[in-house]
Amino acid sequence: MNRRPLPLASLAAAWLTTRALMLWLLAHDSGTYLGRGSVAREVWRLYFHWYGVLSHGAFPAHDTLWQYPPGAGAVLLAPALLPGLTYFQGFVAVTLAADAVITLALARAGTRPGRSLLGAVLWTGALPLLLHLPLARYDVQVTALAVVSLLASSRSTRACGAFAALGALVKVWPVLVLLGTPPGRPTRRTWTWAAVTGAATLGLFAASFNNPLAFLRQQGNRGVQIESLGGTALSLARHAGWPGTARYRYGAMEFTGPYVSTVANVSLALTAAAGALLLLWRVRGRHRNEATPFDAALCAVLLFTVTSRVISPQYMVWLLGLAAVCLTSRHTAQRPVAALIVAATAVTTVAYPALYGDVVHCTWTGTLLMLVRNGLLTAAATLSFVRLWRPARPPAASAAPVTEPRTGPDRLPRRALSPSP
Repeated sequence: MNRRPLPLASLAAAWLTTRALMLWLLAHDSGTYLGRGSVAREVWRLYFHWYGVLSHGAFPAHDTLWQYPPGAGAVLLAPALLPGLTYFQGFVAVTLAADAVITLALARAGTRPGRSLLGAVLWTGALPLLLHLPLARYDVQVTALAVVSLLASSRSTRACGAFAALGALVKVWPVLVLLGTPPGRPTRRTWTWAAVTGAATLGLFAASFNNPLAFLRQQGNRGVQIESLGGTALSLARHAGWPGTARYRYGAMEFTGPYVSTVANVSLALTAAAGALLLLWRVRGRHRNEATPFDAALCAVLLFTVTSRVISPQYMVWLLGLAAVCLTSRHTAQRPVAALIVAATAVTTVAYPALYGDVVHCTWTGTLLMLVRNGLLTAAATLSFVRLWRPARPPAASAAPVTEPRTGPDRLPRRALSPSP
């Protein structure tokens, strides 16, 4: 990766070119190695069905596939606001707009003194590694909320907390971006604004729709997805004689058979252990530089992703977005972690949609693909936590003084940022 900032015009040209290619792939996704239409089908069949239910003032409470917080309803209703477009076209247009917001936010952050455009370059160049998948899932939209929240953290505690809360109401994970807020007043203000925004928005959904919390029942019933770390262990066990099989349940291919519940419980225990490690860092670690909130967010999402019972291909969108935010700062300790995430993203695309049949049927090809992808993610999560706890000092040539934020009622106090190393 080139560390020198690229001209913004070249970045814009690269974004337009890669997104045009992603659109072309989406329009021609009936090919064998592009998923035979399964990628786009998620939007025009499942999302459109949910849109029909939501437009009548209720969440799909009895649909086992509905496993998302109420904020997801707003995202799924948004395409209907665009006149003259079909639901599918509107959804893709909204996704591209969110993608553009992320790119612009990263580019703007990268042009500030002491910052780098490398984050915008990574997002622009690495997202297309997932081919057309990001355009047919709403993970780009929720990633936009998390990215804006993190990039606003050094300038406005209100915006940081509010955007994190909105993201958490769409998909829960954006709440983790608040882990690394500087201790003291900034944390109190940020978390207060997150709580107020979340409560007010949840109240609005409760007043406007029936069954806003129905997703909790479906989420708790999920099993071990074949692409998860536990799923990889079970896939290897298939080659050792384990009699389990993969079935479509709760919107994903999950393993069924002996010991699956044990693997699921181990995954939950590992998630709890990851949470304990992050809490220990929060209590005993210290806020070291401007990149610490970014690095902590990436580490937290990585740990919870790796230990989850489900690791869907679109989860890589989250990790790419957070890695890109880290790379906007020259003080980040997560550069090698970002490289591992990009590599895992490339392997993910080979597994889905290209060779997903091998993954489902646990052939040696599919099993080894998952072993490599999840091995890369596990290595990234481990390295991320180690470097978060003991960050490497950036080279003297790249070190730059941290620009003090403006003061004001919702600005960070001067003591919130430690001096540059």
